[in-house]
Amino acid sequence: MARYTAIELTNMIMIENPQTHEILVENRRNPAWPGVTFPGGHVEEGETVTQSVYREAYEETGLTIASPKMVGIKEWPLADGARYIVFLYKTDQYQGEIQTGREGEIFWTTREELLSGQFKLPHTFAEMLPVFDKPEINELALYATIDQQRQDISWQ
Repeated sequence: MARYTAIELTNMIMIENPQTHEILVENRRNPAWPGVTFPGGHVEEGETVTQSVYREAYEETGLTIASPKMVGIKEWPLADGARYIVFLYKTDQYQGEIQTGREGEIFWTTREELLSGQFKLPHTFAEMLPVFDKPEINELALYATIDQQRQDISWQ
């Protein structure tokens, strides 16, 4: 068995208003993964995962965040044998005014509104939310579909 595997590294951050407990979301324009989700993106060559969180938060929201805490990961195997890993972060410390970026419209909402059915959510986004809010859950592992039969979701 190989000890090394190709990995695509990404991040996602939940930014929460400490007074209202609203969360900042983005209505993504990306046809590959459209819908309302949290800001985030790829870890670029030469930057740490945490550096990528600061950069992506600013690029997609206009906010300068502080003290992001990693709360868990979401991962799944890719068809070519590689793995896709999303490092999940959360913060309630930020400065600036929100600005919609090239990725999609940015706005505040509540967790209840987010899950109410009024927004289109990307595949498996709702299943990922407990990783952000429940300290006892630190991973959402999605398994490969083999012959279109298996789509298990595992909580750790």
